[in-house]
Amino acid sequence: MTSSALTSSQSPRPPRPNLAFRRLRGQRSPGEFAAAVRRAAREIGELVSCDARYIGRVEAGEIRCPNYAYERVFLHMFPGRTLTDLGFSPRSSVRGRGARGTDEAPPPHTTSPTYAAGETEETHETYDTQDPYDKHENHEESDVQRRAFMTGGTATVAAASLGPFGVTFGAPASDRRVHRVGTSEAGALEEAVRRIRLLDDRHGADGLYRRAAAPLRTAYELLDAGTTRQTTADRLYAGAGELAISVGWLAHDSGRFEDARSHYAEALATARMSGDPALEAHAFCNTAFLARDAGRPREAVRAAQAAQRAARPLGSPRLLSLLSLREAGGWAGLADRPGCEQALARAQTLFERGPSETDPEWMTFYGEAELEGLEAQCWSTLGDWTRAARHARRAAHLQDPHFTRNIALYTAELADDLARGGRPDEAALAGLRVLDLLGEVQSSRIQTMLAGTARVLLPHRRASGVSAFLERHASLPRIA
Repeated sequence: MTSSALTSSQSPRPPRPNLAFRRLRGQRSPGEFAAAVRRAAREIGELVSCDARYIGRVEAGEIRCPNYAYERVFLHMFPGRTLTDLGFSPRSSVRGRGARGTDEAPPPHTTSPTYAAGETEETHETYDTQDPYDKHENHEESDVQRRAFMTGGTATVAAASLGPFGVTFGAPASDRRVHRVGTSEAGALEEAVRRIRLLDDRHGADGLYRRAAAPLRTAYELLDAGTTRQTTADRLYAGAGELAISVGWLAHDSGRFEDARSHYAEALATARMSGDPALEAHAFCNTAFLARDAGRPREAVRAAQAAQRAARPLGSPRLLSLLSLREAGGWAGLADRPGCEQALARAQTLFERGPSETDPEWMTFYGEAELEGLEAQCWSTLGDWTRAARHARRAAHLQDPHFTRNIALYTAELADDLARGGRPDEAALAGLRVLDLLGEVQSSRIQTMLAGTARVLLPHRRASGVSAFLERHASLPRIA
């Protein structure tokens, strides 16, 4: 039994597409528009985990009225317009008796919402939009998410909240009454994936990995519980697989390669069981990346090629571009320059075809900056330091400020390429910029790269700026 507010005799009204909001997006892809929403949020001090799927839900009419954080962001993006002008329903027509007047300021905290007749929780925008490190809670959103995972329905249910991810989970399956799960659980699982990705973009993987194990266990318990609808089952399998990949990436970026390999294999098995080519392509994509980093370049090539076979029917040039870059990284590791150059050229050609409605949600990170950054890594592996530094510099310059971790990563790549290319002064300056970012970003990968740069710069410690970098680097806590 799901947590719907409707009885079996009631039918929810079909959503009406939000054509006004779709017109405002214009020629931008959902992913590009979501990035613009996040930028606008930062301008006014909000934090929203907006992505392509959220934009799709708004345009499909699934979200009839946004929560207060998104309301502030949208009105900031389109000054002079009201929510009605943006295609949303008035809050008073959606919320029921508990609604505030439309001219009232959004309250900082609200109690659990009251829904009008015929409405459900999913009619409202329920994503947690606050910075997960803020000690204050948005009670309206957390209450909705709590109900989504408190699926037991008996007094034996124990809430186990994973605080930084903003998603609350029920007790283990063994402690709960047997029931069928539904769309609320699927939605909360999908949101857990988004929250993990958002935190990784901002803060890096270290410190997140162990806390991500709880939602992953819950995800597979939900699969075991089963569901009566195939569409919901497909969402649960896809959500569990994507969560396994996200947790695997946290392990990967934290240097726990064997843990990452296990999680990616779990995601691949889930994809094969559910016949999900998009999930299969994603699992092979990350497997190729891991194999390259773990010193298994031939495996990286084969995994990237397998990912491309799975991805071709999906019709996403950008996805195939990224997978070609994964293949290029493997060829570079094999010191096969022609193979690497061919894969890089294919990646560039596919990228230039532009974004598509079929691009996977998880690919919101893949833009021109990531293309440049991955190409820099290939040239670095091949020992072409000058070309590598040029692409790494471009990557750091192009990166959206939202992706703090990637800015640190590209700048660390730049520092290492400059150091190995015989430009110690410039390398030290780039290294100092990375050190400035390490207060926000925790990534063993980046710290390992900086350690390598420091070793290369040691013979130049008397050069201008190098000593300052080496002294600051020496004061960093050692990687466990």
